[in-house]
Amino acid sequence: MTDQTTITDDHEGLEQFESRTRRIMLVWLPLACFVFVLLFPFYWMAITAVKPNAQLTDYQNHSPFWVVGPTLEHIKYLLFETSYPGWLWNTLVVAVCSTFLSLLASVFAAYAIERLRFRGARVTGLLIFLAYLVPPSILFIPLSVIVFQIGIFDSKLALILTYPTFLIPFCTWLLMGYFRSIPYELEESALVDGATRWQILTKVVLPLAVPGLISAGIFAFTLSWNEFIYALTFISSSENKTIPVGVLTELVRGDIYEWGALMSGALLGSLPVVILYSFFVDYYVSSMTGAVKE
Repeated sequence: MTDQTTITDDHEGLEQFESRTRRIMLVWLPLACFVFVLLFPFYWMAITAVKPNAQLTDYQNHSPFWVVGPTLEHIKYLLFETSYPGWLWNTLVVAVCSTFLSLLASVFAAYAIERLRFRGARVTGLLIFLAYLVPPSILFIPLSVIVFQIGIFDSKLALILTYPTFLIPFCTWLLMGYFRSIPYELEESALVDGATRWQILTKVVLPLAVPGLISAGIFAFTLSWNEFIYALTFISSSENKTIPVGVLTELVRGDIYEWGALMSGALLGSLPVVILYSFFVDYYVSSMTGAVKE
């Protein structure tokens, strides 16, 4: 009896050891690699932003992965001796306005396709999503002609009106999936009570679709904040540039790279998006998994 108990305990201990090892190899080790790859660029930007100029290229006497005697000179130069605050404001205005317009159009399009049930609704939804797959490197050529013709070149309005061309398709597709998860019985009950389609949209569907709206808004805001091709094509003056274009074109002079200021600009430019995700991550996850139950 004692030998059998010992064998059983050893067997259970071995299974627990194998389970722990398997968990480490299959879960924690890949997760650690993913976190390292994801966060290392931010770490590199942070240490480069506070490195003195003497340590930026002198790898024989200084470690490239650490900083000795950090300085704020690069950040001070970026904020007070360049147009970076103006670029930050331009990027914020363009991102907020283009996100609002895209969400407004996407809500109407997604609701009409998913809830009105007209002929060809599914094909229309598929075509809208396929429009998102068209690369901006092809669209900016005809769009530049239109921007010149209507006289909005080199203005924030040019970006506000062109960014929805790639924001609306994906936001519409995302909201279509979320509207599909809302029970039809809620709308049918509202119709029986005499509600109009506008009242159903504003008082029934949209309150239930808040996580989906936040998810689409975060996506649109992030793409608008980081967009480069349209901003480079439609903006020429330094005071109207956005952060991605301004940092690259104004802080790189020929073959001279101001690495400290470049990394400071990239780091500060990524903070608003990080803060946005940190506040609304729960809504974002719930919209991906579907938060409305029948």
